[in-house]
Amino acid sequence: MNEYFLLPLASLPFPNINPILIQIGPLAVHWYGVGYIVGILFAWWYAKRLAANPKLWPDGILPMKPEDLDDFIVWAAIGVVLGGRTGYVLFYDLARYIAHPLDIFAVWQGGMSFHGGLLGVILAMTLFSIKRGIRTWSLFDVVAAGVPVGLGLVRVANFINSELWGRPTDVPWAIEFPNGGPFTRHPSQLYEALLEGLVLFLVLRILTHSRLKLKMPRFVGGAFICGYGLSRIFVEFFREPDQQLGYLLGTTWLTMGMILSTPMVLAGIWAMATAKPVTQSQPQAT
Repeated sequence: MNEYFLLPLASLPFPNINPILIQIGPLAVHWYGVGYIVGILFAWWYAKRLAANPKLWPDGILPMKPEDLDDFIVWAAIGVVLGGRTGYVLFYDLARYIAHPLDIFAVWQGGMSFHGGLLGVILAMTLFSIKRGIRTWSLFDVVAAGVPVGLGLVRVANFINSELWGRPTDVPWAIEFPNGGPFTRHPSQLYEALLEGLVLFLVLRILTHSRLKLKMPRFVGGAFICGYGLSRIFVEFFREPDQQLGYLLGTTWLTMGMILSTPMVLAGIWAMATAKPVTQSQPQAT
């Protein structure tokens, strides 16, 4: 028995958690959907806490009313779903959806793009902030600060669904996914959950509460965009590319995720580098 425990660990067993959390007749609640819902609700709750704390804002004057964020959650949900689905169709599998356009509406089959969802939320924030007279970048900052929690939950749901797994490897923590072929693979979904979720959330928490960067509109939002982009590019080296795309430009490493994340890193660096402290006497610029 002692010799058994001294043997090198070839792989970890896949937990085989049912992707369906609860099912009542034809109604099924999936972990993936729960991750999205909990993520949106947490970001809404956390944004309200940030927006209500005068110590975090220039001159101690709150940037928006609590009911503004209550109303914005609907806009955010629509932006995430429509943007995420549209992004997946355009960026990852356009040929299939041109051939079968009705499949665009079959969201229960999976297929959401973070980059598309981000663009959808940015559009929603811009329109909403203009309508309410809120500084757009301040709205972006408070929303972005809580988003990593939802990202982490959705990546854990990807792991439960045995999807978006990593490249073949022989590291001791490799996992043989039930639909990943006869290979042990990187659990890249968990890498993303750790970096895009826990680590990024903690970094943004330090920026908002210790460094008081909410007093510099677009710094926290820029940190989020840059941090996500860097995390995604790093994990893409361990993640299996989408089968319909593979590696791009004749390489054995470049993926669509890297290409879409690179502009995020640059935009995030720009946002942080150009962010400046403001006072509430300044106009509500977008």
